[in-house]
Amino acid sequence: MNEETRIRHARPEELAEIMEIYGAARAFMAANGNAEQWSDGYPQKEVLQEDLKKERLYVYEEDGEIGAAFVFFIGEEPDYETSVSGAWTSPKPYGVLHRIAVVKYGKGIASKCLQWCYEQCHCMRGDTGQKNRSMQRLFEKNGFTQCAMIHPWYGEMLGYEKYEKKESTTC
Repeated sequence: MNEETRIRHARPEELAEIMEIYGAARAFMAANGNAEQWSDGYPQKEVLQEDLKKERLYVYEEDGEIGAAFVFFIGEEPDYETSVSGAWTSPKPYGVLHRIAVVKYGKGIASKCLQWCYEQCHCMRGDTGQKNRSMQRLFEKNGFTQCAMIHPWYGEMLGYEKYEKKESTTC
């Protein structure tokens, strides 16, 4: 299987397995100094069902097994428009990465997912909690810059973006 076919839309029948992946990610974050983020069981089944319905929940599949789950869409994230300090430099529309969780850490799977998202749209944004050092490193390792603070109702988040400014950069 080549790189392009490894990432695909998630299927409704995979929801239970995807929920287990997110549960393991919550445990990993808690064990690594980030117990607050996703502490309330987030993302809940209803959130993931909505992502499935909107066709923005993706999985990374390798050898027939799911290795990661994440949300990706092109458009505008309301929290990135109204509750921000700092400055985004990328134009609209932009790609958004949310809720990435991998099964095996240290295998480069999260970077492959992030790179795939960037290939879909060369104006990418994402955010993470201030204590989520793993996600901060992932963004920075993949050429993202922390440029904003997002202030949604659930707390301050670090806003990251990657934007290769070109004359014809669009999604």
